[in-house]
Amino acid sequence: GGPENPVGHPVPMSRASRRIFGCVLVNDWSARDLQRWEYVPLGPFTSKNFLTTMSPWVVPMAALDHARCARAEACGLGEPAVPYLLQSPAESSRAALDIALEVSISRPEWSVTAPVCSGNAKTLFWSFEQQIAHHTVTGCNLRPGDLLATGTISGPSPESAGCLLERTWKGEKPVSMPDGTQRTFLLDGDTVTISGVAPGPGGARIGFGSCSGTVRPSGTQ
Repeated sequence: GGPENPVGHPVPMSRASRRIFGCVLVNDWSARDLQRWEYVPLGPFTSKNFLTTMSPWVVPMAALDHARCARAEACGLGEPAVPYLLQSPAESSRAALDIALEVSISRPEWSVTAPVCSGNAKTLFWSFEQQIAHHTVTGCNLRPGDLLATGTISGPSPESAGCLLERTWKGEKPVSMPDGTQRTFLLDGDTVTISGVAPGPGGARIGFGSCSGTVRPSGTQ
């Protein structure tokens, strides 16, 4: 949202909210086995550059006003160390969004889906405004239509781990599937679906649509 900030001109916290039009669900697919290999010495590269899935529509921030709540630092996790990311107590009390999230796996031969994890966007430590301010602090320009993803959203309980690697504790605690098998990694044919819902006015529920993708066999050269 908003006009592009010129290169070299950061977006301060006082104007960061004007740069956010709305929210979507994003699955930034990762090949965790390759990612582990790439960590040293290069860091994630080909393990994260092959696919992104996004929900079908943008939910405007105005529609999420009733989902506003206190962000993590206001819940006792401390304050950021740098002044340009500070928010007032009043701002912190409405800086997060109460969006209930769930990730599930399904397959054509299963009659039910397998819930993998459930969490909430309000557990994010950094607010969206702080992410905008930090992203632009070195003068990086933001343009209308740019998509910024928060990264994996994980909560304090095992069930709220935001990816299969965390949910299975690096493969040490497999997750049971409807067919009796156990999983630590995705398999060809798995459909991964992320869903989210936020509270609206008068008890309404604000949906984000299905963020869904199916794992296909890799191509051959």
